[in-house]
Amino acid sequence: MARARLRDLGISIGLLPPGPKNGITDVPGVLVGQVTLVEDSPHIIRTGITTIVPQDGAIWRRNLFAAGHVLNGNSEVTGLTWINEFGLLCGPLALTGTFSIGAVHEGMVDAELTLDTGADFKMPLVSETYDGWLSESENFVLRPHHALEALKAATADPVKEGNAGGGTGTNAHEFKAGTGTASRLVALGGEEWTVGILVQTNYGDRERLVLDGVPVGREIPTTDIPSCFAERKVDGSILVVIATDAPLLPHQLKRLAQRAGLGLARAGGLGWPGSGDVFIAFSTGNDLGQATDPGRKLPVEGLRMLPDFALQPLMGAVVEATEEAIWNSLCAAETMTGRKGRTSHALPIKRLPDIMRRYGRT
Repeated sequence: MARARLRDLGISIGLLPPGPKNGITDVPGVLVGQVTLVEDSPHIIRTGITTIVPQDGAIWRRNLFAAGHVLNGNSEVTGLTWINEFGLLCGPLALTGTFSIGAVHEGMVDAELTLDTGADFKMPLVSETYDGWLSESENFVLRPHHALEALKAATADPVKEGNAGGGTGTNAHEFKAGTGTASRLVALGGEEWTVGILVQTNYGDRERLVLDGVPVGREIPTTDIPSCFAERKVDGSILVVIATDAPLLPHQLKRLAQRAGLGLARAGGLGWPGSGDVFIAFSTGNDLGQATDPGRKLPVEGLRMLPDFALQPLMGAVVEATEEAIWNSLCAAETMTGRKGRTSHALPIKRLPDIMRRYGRT
């Protein structure tokens, strides 16, 4: 059966409607670009970069409110201390493999100099998950120029999922996984807001894999589809990026970022000690311009925000879309063989509708 997204199989999650693309690029102005490297010679390479441009246009001059949350900290994110201190996202984000974080950071700085020479602040946000199980990542094939390529490729088109971008060489719940995305629309205060999620999945054991409360992982034992690991492995990492056009302040975005952990838990991820579970949230609802320029008058009088007690539907949107994005990363991914002949098998998606029906889901 051809690879498909979860809703293509007739399976939906939650109560809120998705956006037209059911992805992070449903948030107006948000773009995603990817570089995917799959090579067999001279090294076995299964890696890549996913870049997220928060606002189309002068991408390093429109600083936005943002926040980060770390569920379990066995991971690395450059620029996270800046976000936690100032509550600002100062440019694009990049997701990649663990050993490539330095090269991508260098490439993001170079890209800033190349694409926006008037930008005044160079603190790229780059995060990682480990793809060395399938990729000979220690050979450093991913170079700084690939970050520029990924940024130049950024588009509002639907995001390529599964074995694409930073998730090219990753696995989840002992199946092949990678990049996934989803979105939700929220009616609030007489207006409609969009919440978009992008995940890079590399975590979890099969026994805990759950879809809308159904223990799917137990229904697909390793005797049917072998695990991608020689021995049972439960830790790993997941990156979750949350974008919204709802006008939120940093402390409110922090609350949204925390809810990504609930979506992760619904899919069967529990934030084990060896995991790197990092969530970043940003809002395009207030454009702060070059907020790092001390001589610039900030548009304080023009700031908007939603009341804190009105955030409930946005929190629900984060939970639902995170769970669905994880499942899209699994459903879209194809079987991949990498270093040392290791094979990570695709989730057998043709079995999902029948499993769900047997548990009373329609």
